[in-house]
Amino acid sequence: MARGWPVGNRPAVLRGWEPPANPYGPGHRGVDLAAQAGATVRAVAAGTVSFAGRVAGRGVVSVELAATGDPPLRTTYEPVAVSVEKGDEVAAGEVLGTVEPTGSHCTGCLHWGLLRGDDYLNPLFVLPPWLLSGGPSVLLPVLGVPEPAPRT
Repeated sequence: MARGWPVGNRPAVLRGWEPPANPYGPGHRGVDLAAQAGATVRAVAAGTVSFAGRVAGRGVVSVELAATGDPPLRTTYEPVAVSVEKGDEVAAGEVLGTVEPTGSHCTGCLHWGLLRGDDYLNPLFVLPPWLLSGGPSVLLPVLGVPEPAPRT
């Protein structure tokens, strides 16, 4: 299943996931990714838009990810000027909207969350490891070692 960053190519994580000690305790139930107002927000994976609207004056999009178990994983994005509707099927990388100028707790960022049912999880877990580490491994030639002859 294709997966990618919701904004940019590899945005800076301004604030990481900090799980609360209990359901009502302090913490950070997602990650804040550096993103300027107007930046394109994309679905990290294929799924169905389960919510698209305003909550406490801010645009929010939630996408229920396809084939991720029961209950399925659900990603959330905020603050977003929404361009999708509840029930829309989206592919990985499909545009959900653009970053609004001001969010609930940061400016110049996209708050990205992940839930399974009512349980918050670290959204970085849905990305493949090579996206987190900066790219796939690349084998380089070793100096002084001849390359094998092409097969015929």
